[in-house]
Amino acid sequence: MTAALSAHELIARHRSTLDQALEAIRTRAYWSPHPEHPKVYGENGSLDAAAGKAAFDALLGSRLDLGQPGTDDWVGGETSPYGVDLGVTYPHADLDVLLPAMKAGQRAWRDAGAEQRAVVCLEILKRISDRTHEFAHAVMHTSGQAFMMAFQAGGPHAQDRGLEAVAYAYVEQVRTPDNAEWTKPQGKRDPLAMNKQFTPVPRGIALMIGCNTFPTWNGYPGLFASLATGNAVLVKPHPRAVLPLALTVQVAREVLAETGFDPNLIALAAERPGEGIAKTLALRPEIRIIDYTGSTEFGDWLEANARQAQVYTEKAGVNTIVVHSTSDYKGMLANMAFSLSLYSGQMCTTPQNLLVPRDGITTDQGPKSYDEVVADLARSVDGLLGDDARANALLGAIVNPDVKARLEAAAGLGEVALASREITNPDFPGAVVRTPVIVKLDGAKPDDEAAYMSECFGPVSFAVAVDSASDAVELLRRTVREKGAMTVGAYTTDPDVEQDVREVCLEEAAQLSLNLTGGVYVNQTAAFSDFHGSGGNPAASAALCDGAFVANRFRVVEVRRDA
Repeated sequence: MTAALSAHELIARHRSTLDQALEAIRTRAYWSPHPEHPKVYGENGSLDAAAGKAAFDALLGSRLDLGQPGTDDWVGGETSPYGVDLGVTYPHADLDVLLPAMKAGQRAWRDAGAEQRAVVCLEILKRISDRTHEFAHAVMHTSGQAFMMAFQAGGPHAQDRGLEAVAYAYVEQVRTPDNAEWTKPQGKRDPLAMNKQFTPVPRGIALMIGCNTFPTWNGYPGLFASLATGNAVLVKPHPRAVLPLALTVQVAREVLAETGFDPNLIALAAERPGEGIAKTLALRPEIRIIDYTGSTEFGDWLEANARQAQVYTEKAGVNTIVVHSTSDYKGMLANMAFSLSLYSGQMCTTPQNLLVPRDGITTDQGPKSYDEVVADLARSVDGLLGDDARANALLGAIVNPDVKARLEAAAGLGEVALASREITNPDFPGAVVRTPVIVKLDGAKPDDEAAYMSECFGPVSFAVAVDSASDAVELLRRTVREKGAMTVGAYTTDPDVEQDVREVCLEEAAQLSLNLTGGVYVNQTAAFSDFHGSGGNPAASAALCDGAFVANRFRVVEVRRDA
């Protein structure tokens, strides 16, 4: 295969970006090569807003032919949460043809080395970045995110997470030198001398199982970590969110071909309605790595049954905020209200349980009782979402009927402090848009425990009354240990309470945010700086992204000979 882009060209084009990413993960300082503002795009070959929307519109009703081997059918059926029938069809694969074809290109990809694989991945990310407006519409109309969130989370933030994974993969692969001269003194005899070669070798084919809510943000870390470490990648998208990942595969195949590699190193596994191919794929002997984001039930099944593969899961947890005291009551309420409302709570990091002492809290506005705190938070959410246009921009749309059903059922679990209301989206009358519900529960009542100790994914929060700060801390510990948590938050002005919460999070491996009152929220993380999940509690078996996330996607094989 003739390469249109040489390794030297790619290294010249992308090595400086890779070096900056390596520095960013070392210092944990803010850095991103992917602009967050839509107006920045439209120059240097990137699509502006109008061109991106036109490109997305052109996809509707089309057949996305990726040129994959083994295509035996065309499948589709995505309907946007905003009520738009996408009508895109994708190749359905005969796995007995596709998987051997994917494996065929791994030798040349392995032999290319860590640097060349990294810069090829960066070229893929650059081309995706140039089409961010198009991808944003694809993410919006499969996930239900509002456009601005789909643009940022589905575009630059997802691209950052992909680049972060490439940087970690590069670090781990070059930790061991390619060659070493080994000499061992033998006293009066001649020394023992050997030449040793060390080669990172991929595990095999990686399976990336995509999610409905964040197809690119959650998908790119595993996809690029596997690709950068020499593995072929089979992308199995969620059947409701195929388009963003299908476009990703299309771009990656084009870049691989242009750089002289086999495009079948990445492929799409779309499925017929109700086919449920994830279990079949997960147990194939060719699959040696699995990345999964989704329900705890299926994540647990993968960990128990896909024994031939290295499995990385991000499942579900019960995220908790301990509310003990604050020096900025207004800021605390505003920050929490935004966290509860963003994307209708359909984030794995959204807080669910708010633990408030039943005797109340101390604030800069004087003592506030449990009832006052909950009522004030409800008013803060109401104020934030009081304008329908603003509410639509923050909430997006309910992603699927299961979330809507949980939201409606939550009102019957306790006293409703904030009722959910329906909002009409004038641009998309078919969208299901709902504001959050806040339900008051008593942490001392066994009947209430079943509710707050289970994940209720969506715009549902429980204000749980507890007897004291120490009871809140112990309930936090039990929740994280038994159910897991992607995030923990705490508000306190008491150093002892802060230390107690911190100790729980260190012991139970939960990421903690303290006293957030400004423009950073507990359910947001920044690539190159924040760790998403920890891999140390039941919510996830991996963190996005750290060395452990990439290092076991390859093994180092040694060849040695006498010098």
